[in-house]
Amino acid sequence: MQKARITVSIKREVLEAAEDRVAAGEASSVSAWVEDAMEKKANDDELLALLAEMDAEFGPPSEEAEAWARNVLGY
Repeated sequence: MQKARITVSIKREVLEAAEDRVAAGEASSVSAWVEDAMEKKANDDELLALLAEMDAEFGPPSEEAEAWARNVLGY
């Protein structure tokens, strides 16, 4: 997959958190940590869109179904 170089401005605390993860060996670089976070955000957005479509077609889930899903997903 082809990579693209970008420039972004972020809060100092966020950068420090990324640098801490790299120092702890949890990410290979700040770029890798940011890319992972961006992928997770994109996946969350896609999931929210799918859930909105399901709500429109089938109605909202029951409280029991929602509690089960939150438990399984760790929310």
